[in-house]
Amino acid sequence: MLMSVVRGLSLAYMPTTSVRECPEQWWDEVLGVAILGDGEAGFVPSGVPLARVATPVLAGPQSMCEVWRAGRPVRAGAHGRVRYRCTESMLFGAIELDERATPAGTDGVSALQRATGAAYREVFALLDEAGYPALFRAWNYFPAINAVADGSERYWQFNAGRQEAFGAGGRSTSGRVPAACALGSAHGPFTLYFIALREAPLAIENPRQVCAYHYPEQYGPRSPTFARASLALSLTPPVLFVSGTASIVGHETLHPGDVVAQTAESFRNIAAVLAEARRADPAGNGLAFGDLAYKVYVRNPGDLDAVRACFRAHVGDAVPVVYVQADVCRDDLLVEIEASGGHAMEDGR
Repeated sequence: MLMSVVRGLSLAYMPTTSVRECPEQWWDEVLGVAILGDGEAGFVPSGVPLARVATPVLAGPQSMCEVWRAGRPVRAGAHGRVRYRCTESMLFGAIELDERATPAGTDGVSALQRATGAAYREVFALLDEAGYPALFRAWNYFPAINAVADGSERYWQFNAGRQEAFGAGGRSTSGRVPAACALGSAHGPFTLYFIALREAPLAIENPRQVCAYHYPEQYGPRSPTFARASLALSLTPPVLFVSGTASIVGHETLHPGDVVAQTAESFRNIAAVLAEARRADPAGNGLAFGDLAYKVYVRNPGDLDAVRACFRAHVGDAVPVVYVQADVCRDDLLVEIEASGGHAMEDGR
């Protein structure tokens, strides 16, 4: 295993077997870990925020770790059910809630909506108390995202719970919202992990797309609460998170049934977001496809080779990328791509 010495925020996609071998002192600078796939998690020290994400890994080891490190010692803590680690400028946290522990009530609010709202309320309470009020990036996972239960689609229920918690926590539900993704996992609890900052990042939108928080009601009674990307100019160098990006132009899905065309359209959207982020940076700094780390969500495992070939045609082979199976938020979307850059990218092989 080759691990470089870095200073500042860094990301590594590492086989779980490699993370198991890391010495105790290595964990002192870890902000948090997401285990992708069904790998056992007992090796993660108790003070490290941990998200177990049941999205099967499609290429390489069956279990991968998404490791975020600070490049310096971190401080650990807990607030309710949220576990977190932080530096002077940022906080990484994770929370898992079992929907069965928050059953649907007589008011018609589903268990998933309740769990989502409860998780975000706990997160916002922590951020306000700890002094990191600006939610920068959020990752959301829960099973059966496209299923209809308790009278509505589960993704719609998630959006309702999230939006209600944003409002209750004094956060904007449009404009200054974080980068985010929401994917359907194979099983497990509602899982949320996130990065927050002391200073608010810039919300970046895509001129090719309607802002998600302005989607028409055909996509649910409550709009999604996220920006297409989030740019933190308060960090040195600036860090950009590109939200989960799919084949949507305006507000409509393009290329239904064609996974290659959907992948290419996703990259056109990412290119538009990168251009907007470049314009938003007063220093004129910008990131290209080759400067980013990627996570690619593929609905149908049989599409992996086609998606990977399209990815390589756009980006090449020299960037960190992990491919996982997950259900995308619309049942006609076959692939979703998220990315980040500006932080260090460690070689975790």
